[in-house]
Amino acid sequence: MKDENSATTYTVPVPLGKAGCRLDKFLADELRGFSRTRLKVLIDEGRVSTQNRPSQQPPLDPALKVVEGDVFIVQVPKATAALPEAQTIQLNIVYEDDDVIVIDKPAGLVVHPAPGSLDGTLVNALLGHARDSGNGGGLSGIGGVERPGIVHRLDKGTSGLMVVAKNDISHRSLSKQFADRSIERAYFALVWGVPSSTQGEISGNIGRSPSNRKKMAVVKRGGKVALTRFKVVEIFGTVASMVECRLATGRTHQIRVHMASLGHPVIGDPVYGGGRKAGRKGMGESLRIELETLNHQALHAYKLGFLDKNGSEKLYFEIKIPSYFKSLIEKLSTF
Repeated sequence: MKDENSATTYTVPVPLGKAGCRLDKFLADELRGFSRTRLKVLIDEGRVSTQNRPSQQPPLDPALKVVEGDVFIVQVPKATAALPEAQTIQLNIVYEDDDVIVIDKPAGLVVHPAPGSLDGTLVNALLGHARDSGNGGGLSGIGGVERPGIVHRLDKGTSGLMVVAKNDISHRSLSKQFADRSIERAYFALVWGVPSSTQGEISGNIGRSPSNRKKMAVVKRGGKVALTRFKVVEIFGTVASMVECRLATGRTHQIRVHMASLGHPVIGDPVYGGGRKAGRKGMGESLRIELETLNHQALHAYKLGFLDKNGSEKLYFEIKIPSYFKSLIEKLSTF
């Protein structure tokens, strides 16, 4: 039911067998339309109370162990506009239903607002799409109002497939799939040089570079476990090669860092050694000119597969390489 402030009220009794469960987990199990993350926020905001205990001034603890017979009252406030501005920005939508949007993100588009990119981002475009399609509330706010619906991201300079959640249930399902590494993701990368093995695994932990905190690096201590599987798809003389990379984990700049650690940085990557100054001898004037116009890494997410929110159907997408990628391949093919 709704109160006068248009908040929705849920009354949730603790049944037999649920005693001892954490409050946030218990509510997530009982209120199927809400993720545990969102319910934790509501608890922390003091929007969850109980009929069976004295009124408490401080908010309840999300880790509170529920007691059989407790009755919790959950107040869900009316949705408010997300902080980023809805903007009409053209999107290449590959697929859309009531739960998800799959887009082909162009290189150069920032995913969510951040210092230096406060608008003109994918989030602004998604909000504009929801508004223009008459579904202004059709993006999940989990992850914060600045990142509605975002469950993963691609770097600004990386092109290709991304999935965005349109409601809490699909957000929770996708987040779980990313967490348990069951999402299928494959990328094409153009890299300098030719790996000594036609296929293999790169498993170095990734963390902040000890010499430059703005960069990531394969580190000997600390960091997070990262695993990339690669396969050489095409070789361009000794100058460069095209590799397919599949992510078993999803760390910041993972493919870029791992390929650079092999001595084969992604072409065009100015951060990890693949930029304009990385040109190889004898690469030719046409390729040199092409690189002068390339201001990002040649990395494209071409394949994406995941289960629907019910876990009953596999959604699978594969897209062609973009024009900038084709142009680079044409120049490299002369070697």
